[in-house]
Amino acid sequence: MRGTDQNVIEQPYDGCGKCLLGVRRLSRMKLVTTSPERQRADVLAAAASIGGHIIGWADDWEVSGATDPVTRPKLGPWLRDERGPYDGLVAAAVDRLGRNVVDCLNTGYKMRDEGKLLLTHGHDGPWDLNDSVDENRFTMEAWGAQMELRAIQRRNRDATVKTRAAGRPKGKPSYGFRYVRVVMGGKIDHVALHPHASIVIREVARRILADPESVTPSSEAARLNRAGELSPADHLAVMYGKRAGGRPWQPTSLKNILLSEAALGYLMHKQRPVVDQEGNPVRLCEGLWDRATHEALKRALAARDTPFKGRRSVREYLLTEIAVCGQCANRLYTQTSEDVPPRYVCTARNKGWQSARNCRPAPLVWAEKLDSYVETWFLEEFGGGLIYETVFDPGNGVAERMAEVRATRERLRSDREAGLYDSPDDATWFRERYASLSQELATLEREPQRVPGMIHRPTGETVADRWHKAPDVQARKEILMDFRVRVTLFPVSRPARYVAGLMHGPDRHPDAAR
Repeated sequence: MRGTDQNVIEQPYDGCGKCLLGVRRLSRMKLVTTSPERQRADVLAAAASIGGHIIGWADDWEVSGATDPVTRPKLGPWLRDERGPYDGLVAAAVDRLGRNVVDCLNTGYKMRDEGKLLLTHGHDGPWDLNDSVDENRFTMEAWGAQMELRAIQRRNRDATVKTRAAGRPKGKPSYGFRYVRVVMGGKIDHVALHPHASIVIREVARRILADPESVTPSSEAARLNRAGELSPADHLAVMYGKRAGGRPWQPTSLKNILLSEAALGYLMHKQRPVVDQEGNPVRLCEGLWDRATHEALKRALAARDTPFKGRRSVREYLLTEIAVCGQCANRLYTQTSEDVPPRYVCTARNKGWQSARNCRPAPLVWAEKLDSYVETWFLEEFGGGLIYETVFDPGNGVAERMAEVRATRERLRSDREAGLYDSPDDATWFRERYASLSQELATLEREPQRVPGMIHRPTGETVADRWHKAPDVQARKEILMDFRVRVTLFPVSRPARYVAGLMHGPDRHPDAAR
């Protein structure tokens, strides 16, 4: 049957009663695997054995057998009757349907109750779950698949526990890190910073610490998406030789990366550092930043009420959030249509805003014209100025070590309160270790230290350099916002059509125009 003409076996739905959906599944896709081809051959052979044909494929790659078939990305829509008519399912084996007895039986009974066919390679003809012999055999094969899954899960748990006890990583590396193997496909030799991803996430942390009131995880996620930086999931896929799925950066996941102690280079378990016999966190490699920076990020990203005016704009026009009306001082908006170029206009009076009741006439200008004027003015005024960046200086290391000791002591205290050191031997070890940490902390407090804080340093490039290197309009708009540029537009009846300048007072950015 493996030599059956595939042009005959694969045909569109024709209502013949044997229009079958091919089902394939694999938990882990590797470059060397031949399972998809073998499953395909088995499915085609099973379909040909009853004179049926394949109308489509439900290929769920990188999907665990423990996943309910109804919720699988490819098979699920067919089972939920969202993809059109079909006369049954055909798989290479029962375990390709799933590795859970209940899930397999639910799928089989659904086919039986709806009068549809269910085939697997190696079984003579369709499964007849109304027949007790066939039902028992189907159940036993599903049970065998479940037992195999449980054995795999048990081996994985045991291996994870042993690996963690030995202070070695297992699983996926955190964003910004990579696993280094001496032999391809071999054991992890050590952990190192990823040469590109570490730079990306460090720049995100720097930008947030430099201006936490206006730079947020949301604005940074939008910036990374515009820059085409791979999201953590896509970055991991590409790092292991797989294709990127085009998944975007999400503010929540970005915030979790910034706040996780994994960024300090620690071995993690259940979102907490693994500690050694001395109660210290196990360090795998150099961190993305130190403890002092970690604590500064926690303060910068703490939940707070952020005024909307301080948020980064993500609109695609250069002067949105920057240009205001000279009549009523409200923000200008962009208007677009198919036959007219984009333009900036004040719409506040049309919206019935009280602050714009005397805004007559409302100013309006072509967006390209105003953008060109502002760009020329900005580069003439500040293009030759040097760019300074605001970075977090962790100090001379004493404060970082103190933060590490305090964090370790806090972990021990929380574990004790959770009842982990109630036995006499453990209680003695806890008191000795806690006293040792307290003594170390007291010694560190007596040492001179350079307090961590924000510092300004030159980048070696001018404002014009950064402007011309900007990849898109949004990046240039962020430069204007960093300098707190404000553009005021007046109607043509006024002597000055538009005025560009810098905001003054407390809203002025600390890095603007030195």
